[in-house]
Amino acid sequence: MEGNETILTPEGLAKIEEELEELKGPRRKELAERLKTAISYGDLKENSEYHSAKDDQAFMETRILTLERMLRTAKVVESTGKEVVGVGSVVVLHDIEFDEKIEYTLVGPAEANVADNRISYESPLGKELRGKKVGDKVSVNAPVGVIEYKLLEIKG
Repeated sequence: MEGNETILTPEGLAKIEEELEELKGPRRKELAERLKTAISYGDLKENSEYHSAKDDQAFMETRILTLERMLRTAKVVESTGKEVVGVGSVVVLHDIEFDEKIEYTLVGPAEANVADNRISYESPLGKELRGKKVGDKVSVNAPVGVIEYKLLEIKG
């Protein structure tokens, strides 16, 4: 994958576009109102509401720039199908040590979220999974030692 591209699934692209729209629309207006109210309190040097709103504004504007850059460099990838694991694939793994099934979606780093079982293709497990087929085993070095999985299913 290209170093300057932002690899996204169609769902990831939609989420970024939605967040950007929210930040540039309602959130900017809300923040402008907060700033207006805080300024009305006078003496900006010791006005905590003003400083808090300015900090939030700086964070939001930075996030907007980041999202816009991601969209400019976005490369949307579809699942590679059910034959081989690639970005966008939903996989079912068998954790051999703990004898349990785990389902992950392989995504680009920008939309990875382990809490939602969305792992980056650049993560240790993601790197091992890419190009694998059903029945293949993968081993991942983790802080707790080597974790072994068997690929049970590629959902697409």
